[in-house]
Amino acid sequence: MYVEVNARRLYVDRQGSPEGPPVLLLHHGLGSTRAWRSQMALLTQAGFDVIAYDRWGYGRSDPRPNLPVPSFSDDVDDLHALLDDLHIEQAALVGHSDGGTIALYFGASYPHRLRALVTVAAHIYIEEKMLPGIESVRWAFEHDNRLRSGLQRMHGEKTEHVFYNWYHGWVRPENVGWDMRPLLGCITCPALVVQGMQDEHATPQHARDLAQALPNAQLWLLPGANHMLPQEASTVFNPRLLAFLQAALHPGPNGHRGTAAQVRDG
Repeated sequence: MYVEVNARRLYVDRQGSPEGPPVLLLHHGLGSTRAWRSQMALLTQAGFDVIAYDRWGYGRSDPRPNLPVPSFSDDVDDLHALLDDLHIEQAALVGHSDGGTIALYFGASYPHRLRALVTVAAHIYIEEKMLPGIESVRWAFEHDNRLRSGLQRMHGEKTEHVFYNWYHGWVRPENVGWDMRPLLGCITCPALVVQGMQDEHATPQHARDLAQALPNAQLWLLPGANHMLPQEASTVFNPRLLAFLQAALHPGPNGHRGTAAQVRDG
């Protein structure tokens, strides 16, 4: 279905039980709703109200002139308006890469609307490893038809614009001093911070710093996994995601909702 927010149409895929706890999935910087197919099936079967959408400029949503990286201010506004339009007061957010950063910005602005938070390979500052990783993706897009073809299946005629919006947004020199950690202390809901140990764009310390900045977070560093962890390591990721959301969103035997453990690796 399509939902109009902030004078633009967003494509929204909503599945599962309308009576279940809402879980909203935010795709990565070159992704779309298609990136969450495995997780949507899992969470729908588990009884959640599962919502994924193509962010403005992506997939089947309206085209977009530019991407405000790293603030993602338009995306945060769209997420807020979308939850209002769907009459969802509180939701769990699951965000991958740029989607994780958007979830963190949203949580910092509207902490009362978060019931739980999962970030996978989210960015909270620029580190030395990140820009060479982005340049390697640019090289692949321009020279390896497999990446371009995969993006075309998601974005169609918008593919070129989607890619260079993302690329030019992240490599701007003024981004170098960006650090969103001071904003994160107000996000007190249960949180799970996930990152692959072989992530091409960030060191494990990046995820440790994020988990440390959140008051109620678990840290899971997955050996052997890279940046596209939800898609390429779904058989390991999905059970941990489901267990966390069930503990955080379903009442326990004593009538209280589960909370995340304190920060730890593993």
